[in-house]
This record gives sequence, C-alpha cells and structure tokens, in this order.
Amino acid sequence: MKIRTMRYYISEALRSFWRNSFMTVASIATVAVSFFILGLFMIMVANLDYFAANLENQVQISVYLKDGLTTEQVMSVGKRLKAMPEVKELEFTNKDQAMDKLKERMKDQPGILDALDGKNPLPTSYTLTLHNPEQVKDTAEVVAAYDEVESTHYGQEIVEQLFQIATIIRWGGIALIAFLTLATLFIISNTIRLTVFARRREIGIMKYVGATNWFIRWPFLLEGLFLGFIGGFIADILLIQFYEFLTVSIHKSLAFLPMVSVFPFMYQAGGIILIVSMLIGAIGSSISLKRYMKV
Repeated sequence: MKIRTMRYYISEALRSFWRNSFMTVASIATVAVSFFILGLFMIMVANLDYFAANLENQVQISVYLKDGLTTEQVMSVGKRLKAMPEVKELEFTNKDQAMDKLKERMKDQPGILDALDGKNPLPTSYTLTLHNPEQVKDTAEVVAAYDEVESTHYGQEIVEQLFQIATIIRWGGIALIAFLTLATLFIISNTIRLTVFARRREIGIMKYVGATNWFIRWPFLLEGLFLGFIGGFIADILLIQFYEFLTVSIHKSLAFLPMVSVFPFMYQAGGIILIVSMLIGAIGSSISLKRYMKV
C-alpha cells in the first residue's frame, strides 16, 4: 500500500470524525464506559481469585487423635500420614505441647486456664500441609476414616465459597459485557452509517470512475478502529488511575489483604481492552458497510 494512499485513508477517516461529531463523541463515550465496566469486573475477579488462592495455599489439615492411644499407635498414624504422596509437610503436637500453645494464647485470660483445674483436655494431633490445596477435602476424608483419628478440621469451606462468589461475578460480568458490546457495536455501526449516507453520491462517483471496493472501505474501517482505540485508551487510563488509588487506599487500612499488583496486571488488562475495543470498532464498521453500502 502506497504512503499517499494511506494518508488519504487516514485523512478521510479523521474528516468523518468532524462531520458527525455528536455520534463520534457518543461512540467514544460508549466504548469507554463499556470497557471501563469490563475492566472493573476483570479487577474484581482477578483479586477474588488471587485472595482465594492465597487462602487455599495456607489451608492445613488438623488431625486430632483419640485419647488413650499407645505411643506405637500414634507413631503408626504419623508414618501413614508421611507416606501419603500428597503430604508436603507433617507437624506433630503432643498434649503437653498443645497445652503450652494454649497457655501462650490465653496468658491475658488466666481465669480460663484455672477452670481446667490442672487437667489437660487437649488431644494429640498432626498438622498436614499438602502439595496441592485442591486435595485437602479428599485427604481429610481419607484420614478421618482412620481408627485412631477422632476428627479432622480444615478451612476449605471458606475458600470454596470465595471461588463460588468469583464464578458468579465472572458469569454476571460476561452477560453484562455481552450486552455492552452489542450496544457499542450498534452505536459505532450507526456512526459509520451516517458517514456512508452523507457520502453516498461521492461513493457512487468513485465506483463509477473505477475505485475498488477496498479503496472505498478502508477510510470507514479506519474510522471504526480510531473510535474503538480512543474509547479503549480512555478506559485504560481511568482504570489504571482507579486501581492505583484503590490499592494504595486498601494497603493503608488493610495491609494484610493480598491484592494483585498494579504492574504487570493492569498493563496486561489494558492491552487486552485496547485490542478488543479496536476489534469491536472494526466489526461495527464492517456491519455498517455490509448493510448500507453494497461494496
């Protein structure tokens, strides 16, 4: 493609911006709002997944043994647990160690310990850390079936609820974005339609003197790309500023809460948004050209 021809395409696309300034602004605003909302859902889902994954990696199984077991029985349980391929780490806590930990935690509330009257009701236990957190539930059920085991406990229920919430938000976001995408396509295609309609005589003359279909199409396709690019770029700027403000604010008040870092997450998300917005702009132009311009 010659440089002169490309300049012509670009100049015609930019000229169309000013011909239909109201529809141009409406198209850009629709793209910007739609992809800003898309970015908000991406931020929400990414951080929920990240938070759930952090919790999941910290999930451990506490295995409480029955009272009255012999040393051999306790050691036998430990050997079986250690031999399990999914177990990464194994920690043993006897009754006296468990009581020492309780005293340390309750040192500011001695009345609770006095109520025990010198007795130690705490069980001997093992604490398991697994290679794969997804195996926590199945492993806990297997270990709970041991004759020497009184019960098992783990916090997987919280993690599962977080993943369920993330899934609901993800599907809700997909439905909303589908609706916003259709609205964006409608606005952009109508903007291009007005341009085509305003230039219908010029287009007829161009075809009459031998202009190719693609020569006529390119300025309109570029106009759609520009509309999508500008709207996507505005959405990216707003999202990056918003997420930087959000992370700083949350870390000041809730420093322990894990969040996805701004870089590279927001730059990757911004790149995706920019590419998709340009594609939607081009698709909107194509729809308009196909319906209202038989070239």
